[in-house]
Amino acid sequence: MDNIRFVLIVTFAMLIFMLQQAWQMDYGPKPEVAAITESVATNTKEDLPSATGTSAQAEPAEQNTTAVPLATVSSANILTVKTDVLALQIDLQGGTIQNLDLLNYPVEKPNTVIDKLRAMIGLSVAEKDTAPVRLFDSSQDKLFVAQSGLIADSGFATAPSHHTVFKNEADSYDLKPGQDSLTVPLTWTDNNGLTITKSFIFKRGSYDITLEQKVKNDSGKPWSGRQYSQLLRVPDNSNKGGMLTGGMRAYSGGVIYTEKNKYQKIDYDDMADENLDVSTKGGWTAMIQHYFASAWIPPADQENHFYTKALSDERYVIGTYSPSVTVNANSDAQFVAQLFAGPKIQPMMEKIAPGLELTVDYSFLTFIGKPIYWLLNQIHNVAGNWGIAIIGVTLCIKLLFFPLSQSSYRSMAKMRKIQPRLKELQERFADDRPRFNTEMMALYRKEKVNPLGGCLPILIQIPVFMCLYWVLSETVEFRQAPFMLWIQDLSIQDPFYVLPVIMGITMKIQQSLNPAPIDPIQAKVMKMFPIVFTVFFLFFPAGLVLYWVVNNTLSIIQQSYITKQIAKMP
Repeated sequence: MDNIRFVLIVTFAMLIFMLQQAWQMDYGPKPEVAAITESVATNTKEDLPSATGTSAQAEPAEQNTTAVPLATVSSANILTVKTDVLALQIDLQGGTIQNLDLLNYPVEKPNTVIDKLRAMIGLSVAEKDTAPVRLFDSSQDKLFVAQSGLIADSGFATAPSHHTVFKNEADSYDLKPGQDSLTVPLTWTDNNGLTITKSFIFKRGSYDITLEQKVKNDSGKPWSGRQYSQLLRVPDNSNKGGMLTGGMRAYSGGVIYTEKNKYQKIDYDDMADENLDVSTKGGWTAMIQHYFASAWIPPADQENHFYTKALSDERYVIGTYSPSVTVNANSDAQFVAQLFAGPKIQPMMEKIAPGLELTVDYSFLTFIGKPIYWLLNQIHNVAGNWGIAIIGVTLCIKLLFFPLSQSSYRSMAKMRKIQPRLKELQERFADDRPRFNTEMMALYRKEKVNPLGGCLPILIQIPVFMCLYWVLSETVEFRQAPFMLWIQDLSIQDPFYVLPVIMGITMKIQQSLNPAPIDPIQAKVMKMFPIVFTVFFLFFPAGLVLYWVVNNTLSIIQQSYITKQIAKMP
């Protein structure tokens, strides 16, 4: 078997699968959903969790019982908060976190080399959207917010939910230089002795927000209830920023982590089909997308309940509520939860909650992807450049599979050596195909050539190559990471297409080292493959193309050496 043909067939099959997935995403059947309207349903209870043992509590008298679209809320009801990594708003109606910007992650990054070249030839500099990525959003078509509140148990005084209006001490909060943390307090009272202080605590350099809800009960009688925290989102149908290389889509939707089943995806169709109803110790609930994640993390030492809801106007909720807590008269209690809202940087997420790093989705090859990511990280810590890290990992993978590659290249070198004799047999038995096959197998046995000898090593390496594709596509550290010269973002295509052209040249050189097919038609088709793959790779991220260029170059060096050694043999 011609090994390069085998590799190309497998690669084409992968590309066809990726294109089919993209087609299904764009043009496949979609579930019927109601159109988004300009107002939220007036039933404010539909987005509250239905906790067992709680009452469908009526809202306090001073509270507005009609939900208002977040985009139309008066600025007088909005607090602004800014740290060194986050800028966000907190709506006094419920203490809902909205319009959260990731200050260190611009939507687009200018390329200084391209800008200088455009200026040199008299063209204007291309405009880039350098605004920070907005994770939470209050606009109706991109609605995504973090909500929290309390639910009173049946027979007890009502407590503030995310529809309740809180009071504030200041209109804006900034993390000052030298300040390590920032606390934003909101208060509410029912005027009968029950006071709730809802505080958000921000830390320098952190995407982890602590929520504390303190219940002070001076009502003269016990109060019992529980805390809930949830994410409400409208699916981002545009999927901007969610496209992976090769036409595949990054997963965007809900996920949960439980003690029993670990990491599970709960997509919007799952939420529409059935409400989630799961209890677990610890765990977390989240909404994830390409490169970024948002997760509510309740205390790990308590029994938590996870739920989902599909609301009207194509809104989806995923959240958690705590066990019921009784606060005796003239005493107080405190509920705590954490909100993570930021980039999916695995070492950082591992410290926040068990399994949170799994939101970086390496598909079914996670067990291979995590070691590859670890190795990339180690090399980057030394080199300080993700492009060099990719080169280093490519070299390590080649060394790991050196014995297998050597076996494959030896088989191809032997096939190449007997190619003239195979051609002679083909011409001699052109009209007798069975006899040709018999003589060909006899030649293989005589020269101790195994035509399938190069296939097994390649098959073993394919999962590693696929996994490296996922690692380079899913890892946020590669987003807008520079390499050198004109390559200033490894996550997007080479602006001058230099790397894809080099990849095509190395592929052509490598092809010339392999035995050519005996069939002239197959030979002509094979000659087209470097051109076809070069066209494909024009639109692949520079980081992935860099891997292929280095891998092909190392393969050429190794294969050339082995081919020369085999050619010298008698």
